[in-house]
Amino acid sequence: MFISVLDLFKVGIGPSSSHTMGPMVAASEFVHLVKQTLLTNEFTQDIAIRCTLKGSLSATGKGHGTDRAIALGLHGYLPKDVANYDLDSLVQKVWNDHSIKIDDTHLAKFSASNDIIFDTGAPLPEHPNGMIFELLGNDSEVLLSETYFSIGGGFINTSSEIGTLVAPLKMTAVASHPYGFDSAQLMMDMSADSGLSIAAMKRINEIEFISEQELDQGLDLIWQAMTRCIERGLSTDGTLPGGLNIPRRAKKLYQQLQEQPDKADVNDYLCAYAMAVNEENADGHMVVTAPTNGAAGVIPAILYYFMIHDNGSIQQVRDFLLTAGAVGGLIKHLSSISGAEVGCQGEVGSAASMAAAGLCAIRGGTAQQIEHAAEIALEHHLGMTCDPVGGLVQVPCIERNGFGAIKAYAATSLAIRGNGEHFMSLDNCIAAMKETGLEMSVKFKETSLGGLAITITEC
Repeated sequence: MFISVLDLFKVGIGPSSSHTMGPMVAASEFVHLVKQTLLTNEFTQDIAIRCTLKGSLSATGKGHGTDRAIALGLHGYLPKDVANYDLDSLVQKVWNDHSIKIDDTHLAKFSASNDIIFDTGAPLPEHPNGMIFELLGNDSEVLLSETYFSIGGGFINTSSEIGTLVAPLKMTAVASHPYGFDSAQLMMDMSADSGLSIAAMKRINEIEFISEQELDQGLDLIWQAMTRCIERGLSTDGTLPGGLNIPRRAKKLYQQLQEQPDKADVNDYLCAYAMAVNEENADGHMVVTAPTNGAAGVIPAILYYFMIHDNGSIQQVRDFLLTAGAVGGLIKHLSSISGAEVGCQGEVGSAASMAAAGLCAIRGGTAQQIEHAAEIALEHHLGMTCDPVGGLVQVPCIERNGFGAIKAYAATSLAIRGNGEHFMSLDNCIAAMKETGLEMSVKFKETSLGGLAITITEC
């Protein structure tokens, strides 16, 4: 099992990796598929494009900007391309354009207001985040159709891929890498046998595909984007969009900590840093999937705290991200990081586990201590539901990232004071998360049909 750290951490936009970034990528891929089809099939009739959203995407897609993302994707934009755009202006431009340029000779009719359909019926059986794209001819004849699934973290699969892949993920086999591990136990055994750290093994696996210079440049760009996101969030106030009228709080909280440092502790700073990121995410601004947008604040908060308050180095940043990436890859392979699939335990829980592993590594932890830290952090998120109020990634999501960072920090502190021996393994904890997610009601998996999402009082 191998998933690159540069795929797990991706620069994109908010508010959701599964409901915004994934659909944008899927829409862009469908236009490419249409273009390839037109090379071999010349349609003499007028053509049009339609997209039908299923399951969680139909339930909370409006609040997550799924329709905006699809409109952008069909017009050729990708998440990394629009991270620094004025998105409202860009969306307005494509929204009012009633055709898609396929190539120099073909236009497809498309009206974002009419041709993106929120189907609130039964979800597709393969995954709760389904999208059906269709190329239509005269009398709505379906000339081409492709179904995509947004499986979390900005990753997508087609219907044929999701039926043949484990997880379901596009990954290379264990045997094709020098240190290919598909369990936490094997990861620790390989570390013990080789004398290499988890970060070192992950690095060796990565440079099978790219140069070490490219890897470090990629890791550095991820960290720069995370830093930029935190610092923008710490300096921005106002009210978040969507209708809940939630005020930004990170700037004011951070100002209080600056004014009264003697009354501030690690929990205060972690909350300020994590909330800064997730307020940026809720505003649709640039964030890094870590491993998802809904959990994007946990890892940057832990790493930013270490760099600012403990004088960390850029090499420690790289080792942190590589270690976190190794653990995140295991979770994604053995379970899920999708809130629509397993609830928020798969988002904030996974992020906290990854953050705890990364922090333990750069604080000098052994492979056994790192695995223990990751297990503690994940264990204490088991059963956490995904129940966003109003279908928006705001309540309880923003504060939840702060508490995820606090749990990650505490997990590291507890693990690093032990010798790595513990009762519950990370592998067993990941298995428990998967089973819990399968048993969890769909009401608590990013549909806004239960929990906090329906218990607010209208005044």
